Amino acid sequence: MGRQGIERPGASGVAPAEAYDTALLDLDGVVYAGGTAIAHAVDSLAAARGRGMRLAYVTNNALRTPDAVAAHLTALGIPSEGEDVVTSAQAVARLIAEQVPAGARVLVVGGEGLRTALRERGLVPVESADEDPAAVVQGYGGPELPWSRFAEASYAVARGVPWFASNTDLTIPGARGIGPGNGAAVEVVRIATGAEPQVAGKPLPPMHRETVLRTGARRPLVVGDRLDTDIEGAFNGGVDSLLVLTGVTDAALLLAAEPRHRPTYVDADLRGLLLPQPEVVPADGGFRCGGWRAAARGGLLLEGEGDPLDGLRALCGAAWSDAGDGRCGLDAGKALALLGW
Repeated sequence: MGRQGIERPGASGVAPAEAYDTALLDLDGVVYAGGTAIAHAVDSLAAARGRGMRLAYVTNNALRTPDAVAAHLTALGIPSEGEDVVTSAQAVARLIAEQVPAGARVLVVGGEGLRTALRERGLVPVESADEDPAAVVQGYGGPELPWSRFAEASYAVARGVPWFASNTDLTIPGARGIGPGNGAAVEVVRIATGAEPQVAGKPLPPMHRETVLRTGARRPLVVGDRLDTDIEGAFNGGVDSLLVLTGVTDAALLLAAEPRHRPTYVDADLRGLLLPQPEVVPADGGFRCGGWRAAARGGLLLEGEGDPLDGLRALCGAAWSDAGDGRCGLDAGKALALLGW
């Protein structure tokens, strides 16, 4: 699979839960969708913890406080404390605090998680552009966030007030499907003002810095469902990653991934923490994984039998080798159909 520039310790018959000291787990689309745990998440995380792996939950969703997220996880059967959770609200609050005076007012467009993180940095959340804010910050505020909040942000940003965003994920997975994320809300203010925010969340460095400071991870494994946040964030941080196919990314998107979006490992769900993944190796002008061989010859070709995930891994080897430093443009339809995708 993909390489992030360091040794891949889980490639020699060792499960990731035994090869890495800390799993930096995304939440939405990885551990849960909406308010419900994703299949196999609870048991897999318990088993990984039992093997000595520390679990840290790293989310771009700034809506809830770390304590609220931990309480939700505990209710799902995943015992957690607030210190186990790192949010983009915490990352953006640190970023703002480094640029405005202590005790400054910050106009908030978002939820309680963002307000709590600002207060922890000695900043004062306010609601109106008329309260002389030193900064404006946007974070996901849930589906009930009123349109008037975007107007308040736009009034302040248009006057030149520095603008920050917890993250720019355009979508967010939920129990009913994929909905608009904070990035969609940020676009509203960008269109109204023509300005550009400073962004803290994955895949950008402020979030990686916040995660390292709070977890102290030495051999981390990033676990996520999104190529453009989780996997790219791991790439930017020079660490390995596991993509799970329980959220936004499907097999076709994975095959078309450019280098910064190529994970070290791929699996159906969090059970991927518990078993060694078979190597993807060059073979007969293509790539082999398990019982499958894939090649790029005018399209992506696949033959063999066995675990469909091994077939997908072999296809990734062929697609990414053919694409080099770009995106694979070969047709993968027949090959994916053979695997049931």
